[in-house]
Amino acid sequence: MPVNLSTPQAADLHPVPGIRLGVTEAGIKKANRKDLTVVLIDEGASVHGVFTQNRFCAAPVQVCREHLGMNQGIRAMLINTSNANAGTGQDGLARARASCIALAQHLNISPEQILPFSTGVIMEPLPLDRIQAGLPAALADAKADNWLRAAQGIMTTDTLPKAFSTQVEIDGATVTITGISKGAGMIRPNMATMLGFMATDARVDQSVMQQLALELAEASFNRVTIDGDTSTNDSFVVIATNQAAHPAITSLSSASGQALKAAMQKVAQQLAQAIVRDGEGATKFITVRVEGGKTPAECRQVAYAIAHSPLVKTAFFASDPNLGRILAAVGYAGITDLDQTGIDLFLDDVHVAIQGGRNPTYREEDGQRVMKQSEITVRVVLGRGDAVDTVWTCDFSHDYVSINADYRS
Repeated sequence: MPVNLSTPQAADLHPVPGIRLGVTEAGIKKANRKDLTVVLIDEGASVHGVFTQNRFCAAPVQVCREHLGMNQGIRAMLINTSNANAGTGQDGLARARASCIALAQHLNISPEQILPFSTGVIMEPLPLDRIQAGLPAALADAKADNWLRAAQGIMTTDTLPKAFSTQVEIDGATVTITGISKGAGMIRPNMATMLGFMATDARVDQSVMQQLALELAEASFNRVTIDGDTSTNDSFVVIATNQAAHPAITSLSSASGQALKAAMQKVAQQLAQAIVRDGEGATKFITVRVEGGKTPAECRQVAYAIAHSPLVKTAFFASDPNLGRILAAVGYAGITDLDQTGIDLFLDDVHVAIQGGRNPTYREEDGQRVMKQSEITVRVVLGRGDAVDTVWTCDFSHDYVSINADYRS
């Protein structure tokens, strides 16, 4: 069961002017499953995305990068589940491009104005014929209030759809922000997440969209990990339809730019944290906050060492306060001049270690009390400076192994 995460309600997801979404069951791998989604974008939108840093990136990731670089104006996205179209070589690229051509013919636009996305099993040919056959039904389903159906349509091993929405006032105009994401395993994003899509009707100049997408990803999807695996297909796309009634934002450092980024960042963090809360087999949501580093990068380095440790994660699953595992992870994080006598460790309100050793007042029953909670904060103080950073992760349970052992079947 997801950790303190509930199914979103369609009524809570605001339609974004300039966006329509359609979903169908194309039978890409299994019958009676939503597996093909189209997102239609009105002309004049500003769009950018960030993608996996895995060098074995999937064919759709390569095509998305190409199409965004052409600056022809993105008008649609095509998303399939149950097949990643990764590890498929030139044939995979040809099939990804052919899927864009098929949708472009329906919409009377250029194939280069379409971004394709795939998620699912690696090294299997994309069933292009089923995608082509499913497009009419997906297009017929396209509606502005279909965000929840789209969130369901992009799921793989997720147990719940992930979608959040908000509205904010910018220069006297009401601006809408709505986003969806999917992912539950093979999660250690590196510039993105498994799949994430966020749209706003704010007016944002195309010149700042790359910066906006990067900064949103850096503060959200680049701060989560489930198992330390960076997917071949990670993609996060930000769309501004430019239909709100306020002057265009040409700088993120402006008051309006900061207001928009703050509101979008809140939604992005909710989407990213939902992925962790629904991590495969997760029973606990864990915040790892590292303080007192020389740089934020150093703090992240330590936080990820803790968050990736199977020994730490299994201890949290068992509610076993074997907390020396956390100190060991801090020690092997790679900070060569780290002074262990400057390190303090906290579990929520419990001061576990002081100056690198067990706190004389620490009692194991206090540590166990915290570890039995469904939400836990691990706080490490390095005593080296003023930098701070945070990573979100989950525990490792028996179900994680079972889910991934049975994934292809």
